[in-house]
Amino acid sequence: MGAYYYLGAQLPYLIYGQNAPMSSVAFRELAQQEMSSSEAAVLDYCTLDVEHTRTPSKFVNKWKEWELALRLNLAKNRALKLKRESGAPVAPSDPTEAVNAAREALAFESPLEAEIFLDKARWDAIESFQGYNIFNENAIYAYMLKLLLMERRASFNTEEGFTEYKGLYAAILGESK
Repeated sequence: MGAYYYLGAQLPYLIYGQNAPMSSVAFRELAQQEMSSSEAAVLDYCTLDVEHTRTPSKFVNKWKEWELALRLNLAKNRALKLKRESGAPVAPSDPTEAVNAAREALAFESPLEAEIFLDKARWDAIESFQGYNIFNENAIYAYMLKLLLMERRASFNTEEGFTEYKGLYAAILGESK
């Protein structure tokens, strides 16, 4: 477990909803220069994907478990809402915050608002896993994940998203008839 005082001190503070001060690619390059090779290798697992590969980092493993629980609960709740059987197994021990976020996201009329809500829940989960030490590898991994969330948010396009939503919704309604 390294102490990353220099790296942590030079990073701009990230605030949810604002634009990323740098790209995740630029941050990865910067962090890899300062981190040990084994800790820098864990940056490859700092993604928004749900593949569940165990890593040497308890922080990253906890993040992956939380994200997987969120997605499984979203699938289950969407299936229930559409009165379809859910094939997604959900463990009763799933993190409460992930379960609640999945349930609450379905209350939004707008898919964009639901995605923004879910990303805020992800952000909050990352912060809770990180803790208060901003000079360790967990803070670096959290920073990477937050940058990825910021980039994701910047990629949302309301018009394209609404067009895609209408197409998907029509396809779903067509399947159910």
